[in-house]
Amino acid sequence: MSPTDAVAFWDGVHAARPAAGDPQPNARLTEVVTGLPVGDALDLGCGDGGDALWLAGQGWQVTATDISAVAVERLTALARSHGLGDHVTTVRADVRTSFPPGGFDLVCAHYLHTPCALDRATVLRSAAHALRPGGRLLVVDHGSAAPWSWNQDPDTRYPSPREVAAGIDLDPAAWTVERADTPRRIATGPDGSTAEVTDHVLLIRRTA
Repeated sequence: MSPTDAVAFWDGVHAARPAAGDPQPNARLTEVVTGLPVGDALDLGCGDGGDALWLAGQGWQVTATDISAVAVERLTALARSHGLGDHVTTVRADVRTSFPPGGFDLVCAHYLHTPCALDRATVLRSAAHALRPGGRLLVVDHGSAAPWSWNQDPDTRYPSPREVAAGIDLDPAAWTVERADTPRRIATGPDGSTAEVTDHVLLIRRTA
């Protein structure tokens, strides 16, 4: 899939969903980040903006990126309407070809899955290198398909958190895996329906 096709695909996904007036953060984000000292955060694939808005509301300075102009424009408007415009910087970016500059205390990548060609290991390695010492990379992947997921392929394989960590291939002298597990939860879809899903959670801390 070409870059133009990828933009069109994700613009279509977001345009087909009603704009959320108050999008909620992902459960694993609030679980992991609550209690951490605030700083600069990078949200890769910000989607409807729930994570970025929640982080900003906790005092974080957030750079939120997405390949979809629809997602970025909606989040920009939401940040302003929530009085968080000074805490959220939105960037339409294709991480396959460029990575946001700067140093961060937190990089989060929630459900960074796509039908488009994407070297995720390279993107996540860049994310780890963008961390300041003491900063954390939070990667939350699907471990199962929800009924409302765009990917309903029954043959989809979901790599474990340890497999994802191995693929990123970071020097253990400078990065430490703090968490790698597969918890389950009840999720709510865009239409309000619920289902039990599995998350694959990987948390890596830069130590040097």
